[in-house]
Amino acid sequence: MTFRQFFISGCSTVSFSLKLFEGSCIVSFLQVTMRERLSLWAVFCLIVAFLPSQTESVAVMSVDLGSEWIKIALVKPGVPMEIVLNKESRRKTPVAVCLKENERLFGDSALGVAVKNPKVVYRFLQSILGKPADNPQVARYQKHFPEHQLQRDEKRGTHLQVCSTLQRNFWQPIKDAVITVPAYFNQAERRAVLQAAHIAGLKVLQLINDNTAVALNYGVFRRKDINSTAQNIMFYDMGSGSTTATIVTYQTVKTKESGTQPQLQIRGVGFDRTLGGFEMELRLRDHLAKLFNEQKKSKKDVRENLRAMAKLLKEAQRLKTVLSANAEHTAQIEGLMDDIDFKAKVTRSEFEALCEDLFDRVPGPVKEALAAAEMNMDEIEQVILVGGSTRVPKVQDVLLKAVGKEELSKNINADEAAAMGAVYQAAALSKAFKVKPFLVRDAAVFPIQVEFSRETEEEDGVKTVKHNKRILFQRMAPYPQRKVITFNRYTDDFVFYINYGDLSFLSEQDLKVFGSQNLTTVKLSGVGSSFKKHSDAESKGIKAHFNMDESGVLILDRVESVFETIVEEKEEESTLTKLGNTISSLFGGGSSEPNVTEPVTDEEEVIPEAGTNQNQSEKQEESAQEKPETEEGKDGEPQAEEQKDNKEDKAETQGETEAEKPEEKSDAEKAEETEADKKSKPLKKSKISEDITVELEVNDVLDPSTEDMEVSKKKLQDLTNRDLEKQEREKTLNSLEAFIFETQDKMYQNEYLAVVTEEEKEQITGKLSEASNWMDEEGYTAGTKELKEKLSELKKLCKAMFFRVEERKKWPDRLAALDSMLNHSTIFLKSVRLIPEGDQIFTEVELKTLERVINETMTWKNETIAEQEKLSPTEKPVLLSKDIEAKRSLLDREVNYLLNKAKFAKPKPKDKAKDKNTTSTENSKANSTEDAEKVIPPKSDDGEKVKPAEEPPTAEEKEETILELNPAENTDTESTEGSKSETHIGDEL
Repeated sequence: MTFRQFFISGCSTVSFSLKLFEGSCIVSFLQVTMRERLSLWAVFCLIVAFLPSQTESVAVMSVDLGSEWIKIALVKPGVPMEIVLNKESRRKTPVAVCLKENERLFGDSALGVAVKNPKVVYRFLQSILGKPADNPQVARYQKHFPEHQLQRDEKRGTHLQVCSTLQRNFWQPIKDAVITVPAYFNQAERRAVLQAAHIAGLKVLQLINDNTAVALNYGVFRRKDINSTAQNIMFYDMGSGSTTATIVTYQTVKTKESGTQPQLQIRGVGFDRTLGGFEMELRLRDHLAKLFNEQKKSKKDVRENLRAMAKLLKEAQRLKTVLSANAEHTAQIEGLMDDIDFKAKVTRSEFEALCEDLFDRVPGPVKEALAAAEMNMDEIEQVILVGGSTRVPKVQDVLLKAVGKEELSKNINADEAAAMGAVYQAAALSKAFKVKPFLVRDAAVFPIQVEFSRETEEEDGVKTVKHNKRILFQRMAPYPQRKVITFNRYTDDFVFYINYGDLSFLSEQDLKVFGSQNLTTVKLSGVGSSFKKHSDAESKGIKAHFNMDESGVLILDRVESVFETIVEEKEEESTLTKLGNTISSLFGGGSSEPNVTEPVTDEEEVIPEAGTNQNQSEKQEESAQEKPETEEGKDGEPQAEEQKDNKEDKAETQGETEAEKPEEKSDAEKAEETEADKKSKPLKKSKISEDITVELEVNDVLDPSTEDMEVSKKKLQDLTNRDLEKQEREKTLNSLEAFIFETQDKMYQNEYLAVVTEEEKEQITGKLSEASNWMDEEGYTAGTKELKEKLSELKKLCKAMFFRVEERKKWPDRLAALDSMLNHSTIFLKSVRLIPEGDQIFTEVELKTLERVINETMTWKNETIAEQEKLSPTEKPVLLSKDIEAKRSLLDREVNYLLNKAKFAKPKPKDKAKDKNTTSTENSKANSTEDAEKVIPPKSDDGEKVKPAEEPPTAEEKEETILELNPAENTDTESTEGSKSETHIGDEL
């Protein structure tokens, strides 16, 4: 078997759609092999989108990875959240891969090959992701697609691999992505998707459950409707391969970081792994095969013909869609088998009868979700339909009856809600975008526990082995979350196990499909040596720190052995010193002593039992489970310690205050108090932690080793190179064909015939004919190098002809532009020459330079055109378009230089200011030239003597004085005598 890999080549249009292109598609599906279990870990294509940018891309994308369809959403600066279009301009692409010899196809192109050769097309791979060889899902897939053979790998069981190779092609790849997975994916399946992303070179920001992504998309666009009152909504998602019912609670909560924000919390999840539209299509396909056999047009059984069954499946898919809107429809297939056409009428009632048992399973996920959330339907405000298969009328009828509501809500995009919700989460996780916060509290569908054994000695001295279990994450426990488990009874190396918890809520069939319930065996070494090293310290147990990250993957962060010792405190500081240190710490000063160990406030500790009775351990286990998981609850213990420290500080302060009065006590009393202080000197507890060596052994599905990953990457790169070589050859072949046909056609056009001689024409025509014959005989099997040589030879032969034709095509426009530039430059020069010498802003050198360039350009143009007219059209032209453009650019540069200088030039200052006030004209004329240069201050009202005139101001001072005058003073004709004199002075200045 082979696996798929998609490539996206971007195109920037108004709608900004990224189109899938075949040439860059690298899809390879390695041989599926297994040892004791089939590690199908990288099953689906992870699509790499390319943006038209030469800088580092800050765009992020989401990949909604379904069993039949794949949808991609994108967000980048300046572009809102959008669904990516494929090359057929469709908003979703079939998850189908074709690998035929050296040809790779995907999507609709692969489906086209499926009806001709189904053995090379692979579909619906999600159901066998991360499944062992004996899993019922693998056998079911083999039954549905008998043309595919699954083989074992005796070495380790390798897998279905999917990778997408990054190819720039002047497009910038998007590496940050959020990928959707079904909510019922277990740890092995989630790790498989992450490993596939690693091979693809993608940075997975998060694996988000598809039901959570749908809920996020719904809440983001209804933010205003969410308040402190909890709203419970059920999303019923029936896709092609599975069905999921999810109960979500929306309400606003207060956070320390961002205040009051809306939040969604997953309360309950129910699912059916095999209930979906694909199972309905298979029923229809088998029904159509039965109808064809009953027509007895052929002696062969159509069910034994893989190609015919592939055609029937394609028709069944179309028929199911049509019957959702029509009561009956006719199925038609031309040449179904042995050139026999098939035609039969199918009614909706027949379709519903075929799928009756499937419709009976529709209410199942609803009941499971209600049970997980511990709710009833009265608490659910509305049921919203998601997924393409919910469009089947019978599904809606059965579901409506099961939920007991008046109607089912359809106020969300059933196909794209998951992709749009995931891309919003991608934007929120990316550092390049800032979106309104929307808190998401996802839930773990399957409980996880820690198991360990310990020897105990009874009263009669008999030693027994006691098996203990500790719930790490309960069913529907929110994540991301950290937990700590403390082992208090171990003083030497030991082993514990991480397994799934109680899965009794799953049916027997679901348990078989689920796979191994044992996750990891953890072997600890170094415990005994840590106890020997710290034998004088008090042990606080072996602490194992667990983390369930945003993707729902459980990780054992570290294991440490913790000890506590008692040390004497240093000499106590005075009260004023302590107060000063406290104030400095408030302003960022902090303590000068390093923190040895700080309390972890974001981890919840699961305390093991203290007694020897199993019942006591169970009770304590329940009490540990009931501990609050909010940050306030976790911070409670450190707060209590702080209060205790404050009390001690107060006591110490009081002691110091009393010690400040030594004169009131005798020497004997002092000596006694000194001895008592030494005995009662306070002691300080110090925490010591030492890391324990951890060895992990995976028990569900083995992860590939580093060597296996590198080998897989190399194989994929080889396949990529082969595809790129094939793409390059096809491109060269097409270019050669196009060049031959186009040039042969051009040899009959007048514009080409005018520039070639008879000898050149015969030579070019002969070479083209020879190349055309070679193409028919050997060209389609020739290599890329040979094709490029042929193309290069023909282009070299025709280069001179093409050059002469192109030059003649460019002459009219280029010469017209040059003439226009000459005319404008000449007019501009004449206008500048008319400017008076006193106002001239250009130097004589600048004007002469422009005049020289104009004259030289005019001379060159006339001489070159005259010389060109003497030449024959078949000769190499001397009038070149590039020279014309160079002359025009030189002239344009000179003119622009002068225009820019004129734009920023300042006018020259005048010798005398003009009279602006018409009311004082006569007085100005009467004054002599000497008086006009003097400033005559106005007479004051108190009869003060007029001071002698000051020195006349310079031209700059005159101009500044005029600018600072109030315009109102110059226009007021009804002012007092003093005002008139001031106005008169201003006018003269």
